[in-house]
Amino acid sequence: MPKIIVEIMPKADLLDPQGKAVLNALHRQGYGKIQNVRIGKRIEIHLNDAPSAEDLEGAREIADSFLSNGVIEDVVNIHVED
Repeated sequence: MPKIIVEIMPKADLLDPQGKAVLNALHRQGYGKIQNVRIGKRIEIHLNDAPSAEDLEGAREIADSFLSNGVIEDVVNIHVED
């Protein structure tokens, strides 16, 4: 079943508390080379048929207006996955 994948990340300028907590835990586990971790969202929109350009544009509109909070998040990628 084809699907449209929407990837959303916190804005680069904002603190990511989840990412910071994971980074600290990784450092405690001995992964000291890791310098930063950011936690985002992956949203799958499943379709019956292969997505068209119109479907992708609709996904962009949905991502910007409904799936993400434009104040603190950026939609970083929208792509098709089979």
